[in-house]
Amino acid sequence: MKEANNIRYVTRNRKARHDYTILSSLEAGIELKGAEVKSIREGKISLSDSYAVVEGGEVLLKNLHITPYKMAGDAAYDPLRTRRLLLHQREILKLYVETEQKGRTLIPMAIYFKGKLAKVELALAVGRKKYDKRQAIAEAEANKSIKRALKKDY
Repeated sequence: MKEANNIRYVTRNRKARHDYTILSSLEAGIELKGAEVKSIREGKISLSDSYAVVEGGEVLLKNLHITPYKMAGDAAYDPLRTRRLLLHQREILKLYVETEQKGRTLIPMAIYFKGKLAKVELALAVGRKKYDKRQAIAEAEANKSIKRALKKDY
């Protein structure tokens, strides 16, 4: 999956748009060890149940599962270890203020390579209730049926 500006997506969190209302998003670098980068390039990564928190002036990504690279000699790292995200101090402060509000959280939406660098698309989101999810599904289906009807007319 290649897109403009030499960006290659490795994985996306498709379930996040269903479970959360996305308020804003930003790009962050991720601090990785050598074998982790190779494992990500192979697509051995899972974003499900991962989230980010602002602690001690840093943004930390938790529960991101990166399967150990099988060809690495030192593949004994913890696949669920906490990883630091690389952001400017003013961005970290802004995220801290935003996440302090009730119900707001930081979730990773995608992991991709921009050139040689691994990046994370981080989204500020609010969790949806069950009835909100049903309403969003109904709206999406209504939009699809309208598009189909318009397509048949032409």
